[in-house]
Amino acid sequence: MAALVPVAFAIAAAPSQQAAQSTPPVSESESPKNLQVLSKDLTVRQVKEIMDDWTDALGVDCSTCHVRDMDHPLPNGRPGYDYAGDSKQEKRTARVMYAMTEEINARYVAAVPNSGIPVTCGTCHRGHLSPVPFNSAETKTPVNSSNTAQP
Repeated sequence: MAALVPVAFAIAAAPSQQAAQSTPPVSESESPKNLQVLSKDLTVRQVKEIMDDWTDALGVDCSTCHVRDMDHPLPNGRPGYDYAGDSKQEKRTARVMYAMTEEINARYVAAVPNSGIPVTCGTCHRGHLSPVPFNSAETKTPVNSSNTAQP
């Protein structure tokens, strides 16, 4: 899994306002801890940018995957987060989903000539925690008298 270095998820949205308001300032003096599917060469700032993209793609905030850390308050006095902890199933699921999208991009999307559009969290989730089911009936335009051309 360590070979899953290219960060296809990092394309897309700018950091969300919600994430910017609830996360502490980025410290470049420390290294990210407990990276299991992201490259260990990433900086704290790069990991934060990826996480901001993921929170936007899933319509969530940090608390979905990370537990509060009462010993490290944010500048606003609220508890920070234990980003390295693995106690939440959602974080473990996110790792599996990341590995899945990286494999889809490497094995399948890359095999399609001129595809150019990688699969990301947002491809299926579209801003929702659970993927949005496709409903073909919603994409079809019903044919009725108002849709037919008049001579």
